[in-house]
Amino acid sequence: MSADAAPASTPFARLGGEPGVRGLVDRFYDLMDLERPYAELRALHPATLDGSRDKLFWFLCGWLGGPDHYADRHGHPRLRARHLPYRIATLERDQWLACMIQAMDEQAVDQALAQQLAEAFFGTADWMRNTPDGSTPT
Repeated sequence: MSADAAPASTPFARLGGEPGVRGLVDRFYDLMDLERPYAELRALHPATLDGSRDKLFWFLCGWLGGPDHYADRHGHPRLRARHLPYRIATLERDQWLACMIQAMDEQAVDQALAQQLAEAFFGTADWMRNTPDGSTPT
């Protein structure tokens, strides 16, 4: 299967393949970098976001039903383990979700798909929480 090829029913294909996923990821990180409501989320990331952009793009391609770029480069995503060093509480979860929802809206993602993805993103983002609200990482 080519990098942009995927069954038409996958979210990857419905987003427009790699160009659509890249556009969504880039808008997400642009918003996070520029918008004050995402300041705590931005603080969890390195000064330059290039590596973060690539990793989320690679991950989402596979997660959405396209090519497994992340696994090809880094093996199994092990999302929770890879995020344990970072303080993720309800605030950070909610900022991540709000930023992604805003990015989907600004990228004109089909409303039904955006709703489906928002629900799936919530489940994953909620599972990533590793810090009780108001405390330090456990």
